[in-house]
Amino acid sequence: MKSNARINIDCSRVSEHTVNPYLFGHFVEDIRDHMEAMLAFPLKDMDFESEAESRTSVSGSWQAYTNGRNTQFAMEAPALRHSGRAQRIRILSDDEAYAGIAQRSALKGPMDYTVHIVARASIELQYLIVEAVDRHTEEVLGQVKVELDSHNWRDYEGRLTIVRACPDAEIRVYIPAEHPRWVDHVSTGMLWLDHVSLLPVDHIALVKHEVVEMTRALNAGMMRLAGNYISAYHWEHGIGPVLERPVMYNEAWGGWTSKYFGTDEFIRFCQELQVEPLICVNDGSGTPEEAAQWIEYCNGSVDTPMGALRAKNGSPEPYHVKYWEIGNEVWGQWQVGACSAEQFAERTVQFAKAMKEVDASIVLLACGHYEQDWNKTVLALAGEHIDYLTLHLYHGYGPFGMNRDTPAEDRYKAMASYPEWTRHYIHQTTEVIHSDIKHQHVKLAITEYNTMYYPNTVRKGLPDEHTLGAAVANAANLNEMIRCSDSVHIGSFSDLVNGWLGGCIRVGDFYADQYCGKKAGWSGSPLTIYGTPTYEVLKLYANRDIHHILPVETECGTFSVASNKKTPVDLDALPDLDIVAGTNDDRSLVTLFIVNRSLEEIRCKLDLQAFDVREDANLYEITSDSYNNINSVFQPDHIKCTERIVLTEDWQRGYVLRPSSIYVLEFGKAD
Repeated sequence: MKSNARINIDCSRVSEHTVNPYLFGHFVEDIRDHMEAMLAFPLKDMDFESEAESRTSVSGSWQAYTNGRNTQFAMEAPALRHSGRAQRIRILSDDEAYAGIAQRSALKGPMDYTVHIVARASIELQYLIVEAVDRHTEEVLGQVKVELDSHNWRDYEGRLTIVRACPDAEIRVYIPAEHPRWVDHVSTGMLWLDHVSLLPVDHIALVKHEVVEMTRALNAGMMRLAGNYISAYHWEHGIGPVLERPVMYNEAWGGWTSKYFGTDEFIRFCQELQVEPLICVNDGSGTPEEAAQWIEYCNGSVDTPMGALRAKNGSPEPYHVKYWEIGNEVWGQWQVGACSAEQFAERTVQFAKAMKEVDASIVLLACGHYEQDWNKTVLALAGEHIDYLTLHLYHGYGPFGMNRDTPAEDRYKAMASYPEWTRHYIHQTTEVIHSDIKHQHVKLAITEYNTMYYPNTVRKGLPDEHTLGAAVANAANLNEMIRCSDSVHIGSFSDLVNGWLGGCIRVGDFYADQYCGKKAGWSGSPLTIYGTPTYEVLKLYANRDIHHILPVETECGTFSVASNKKTPVDLDALPDLDIVAGTNDDRSLVTLFIVNRSLEEIRCKLDLQAFDVREDANLYEITSDSYNNINSVFQPDHIKCTERIVLTEDWQRGYVLRPSSIYVLEFGKAD
């Protein structure tokens, strides 16, 4: 049943504060498949770092590729100063066989790939072949011959031209059967591989070209490097020649921490995007001195020890990283170095002093909490030393006592109440901040937010994806962050790429559930890269021209959330429409962000006061037939933002909003 609503906006009452573009930031984290999905390398275990997964001693994702009866495989020490392991392959000439290793992969095409191999070989081995084939047809997609010229370790590089895209290819690195023969002996027929990688020539700063382009479209403003892994991350392990960087176990999420995306790579990524970097330092297992050296590495001149090291690594000019964060969820028992508020406050003072001694111009963020006892203690003991307090605001079923068996509409309404919860925590925290003049200068940074593992739609055989309903919740939450932009200056959506089910850019069919999942390639579409409905929201919001906010009065219907638990938030009579409005710097444009949280259509009338509006307006719409609809590798563009011109008088008379949908309206001033 269609209901009615009225929106009144007084365009003469412009906020004194401006909306910080960093509010629309994003977040890079080495979590599960985030780095694997984001980076352009199609191969895994490029340094043979993983243990053998079968009785054949072949590293991790690799497998034996041979028809030799006597071919032997072994894992050995890596090349000098390199990390990982070396894969040894022993070939008998009398077998008259091919022998090497292979790995399943998905390849773009037509595309040239740079092949990088670190190898050594017995002197009778003259060359090896790197070959890509279609696993189903054995069609050769590309091949390159690599001449072997040393018994000692050497770097080899070649160009592999892939003639067409193949979602299920196999990369083979091997000595062919046609190789010149030799007399078998204990010292013959041995090939050692220390590193094997492919990199498409269209990569941008080692990141997939498509991911960079999609991230550029997000107009992020700021990019954060942080997450649970940072509490066990030592930055010096991620600089210098990449093959000499240590292979480190990811103590937060399991698997390997990516040594291919360290400080310099993160900064280059930010430079490509033209966004401000925000780096979280390791206060869990690190030291103030270590954090200070990280700042000197980023910001110091070449006359400083760390600045000289940065220059040696290829970047003589300082990076001028201004924003630094101390601690990531250190109140949580899952965090390396978890501690009490008192202990964290003491750490924060020590870290802040050491970090500002290196660069007094930096802006410091410190780990806050939605529990105010933590914030009171941290602010009382360390508030004078910081500029921002951080909050992580995830919104899931837990506070409502809901689960997958809860009726779908009840779950949808619970998630749609996201802004009310955010408002509650922001208001509580700002009250604590303003309670003492010593820390009234502190602002808020919501450095992680998203709907949490929502909606868990239990589609048999498919991963849980973020739906239109999740986009509605995230859009309404962004509205609240904009409304509170006098105190909230920074936001970081979690995550940018895959990682867990919330990544707004989805690469292929990775099934990165928290506890289980399928192997990539199950769908037949591992090369598909797309955005979730929430990606469409984030892109839409961040590219609007809003500098100041305007007061909004709304008359509309309401809904209630049937919670099974007592909540700190009043969940009765929540407005169906969540609306925020803003204007640009010269007041020539008024922008409305309208989220219809209702499950029904709403006829909405609009009154713009004190603004001589043009006859037409730009309308952006994100909608679908059901709040449970998704984008996927099978339908990557199912839910997209559409744009059209509408008449202003249609909104003055009453415009029909679709259920569970997001709208942005831009009204220009009449000439």
